[in-house]
Amino acid sequence: MRTRVRGWRLRRNPLRRRSDVVEGWTLLAVALLLFVGAPLLGAATASWSHGGAQAVAAEQRAERHRVRATVDDRSTPDTLPSVQGGGQYSYRATVRWTTPDGAERTTTARVPAGSRHGDAVDVWLDSRGRNVPEPTDASAVLQHSVTVGACTTIGAALAVLLAHCAVRKVTLRRRLAEWDRDWALTEPQWTHRRA
Repeated sequence: MRTRVRGWRLRRNPLRRRSDVVEGWTLLAVALLLFVGAPLLGAATASWSHGGAQAVAAEQRAERHRVRATVDDRSTPDTLPSVQGGGQYSYRATVRWTTPDGAERTTTARVPAGSRHGDAVDVWLDSRGRNVPEPTDASAVLQHSVTVGACTTIGAALAVLLAHCAVRKVTLRRRLAEWDRDWALTEPQWTHRRA
C-alpha cells in the first residue's frame, strides 16, 4: 500500500533536489494565483469595465431621445417581414413625427416586424434627428461587466496554468540532469565499475 507524503518537496531529505524545491514553491504560487489572484483580477476588471459602461450608457441617455412616430411606409403588409417563431425582427421603414414646436419630420428608422402603415412606434433619435439604437440599459451594462470579468479571470487562469506547465517542463529536465549527474557518481560504488 502506498502512502503519500505531503510537502516532501519543501522538507529536507536526501532525495530532494533544487528542482524539487522550485517545483514545490511554483505549485504554491500557482495555487495562490489561481484561487486568489485570477478572481481578484477578474473582479477589478469587471469593476473598471462597469464604470466605463455606465459612463457610456449615461452619455447615450443624455444625447438620445425617444419619440412616438407613425409608420409612413405605404408598402402593402404582404411585402413587409413579419415575426417568425417569436423572434424580435425589425426592418427599415419611413416614419413621421411631430416635434414639440409643431414641425413634421420624417426619417427612415427600424420598426418592429409586423408594423403596418399608420401604426405608432417608438423611435430613438440623436440630436441631429438620425435614427439610433436605444440607449444601453442597466442589465446590458451588468452583462458586459460580468462577461469582461469572467473572460479576464479565465484568461489569467490559463496564463498561470501555461506558465506552470513551462516551469514543470524545465524543472523536469533539470531534475533528470541532476539525477544523471548523481547516478554517474554513485553507480561505480554500487556496481564496482570504474568510470
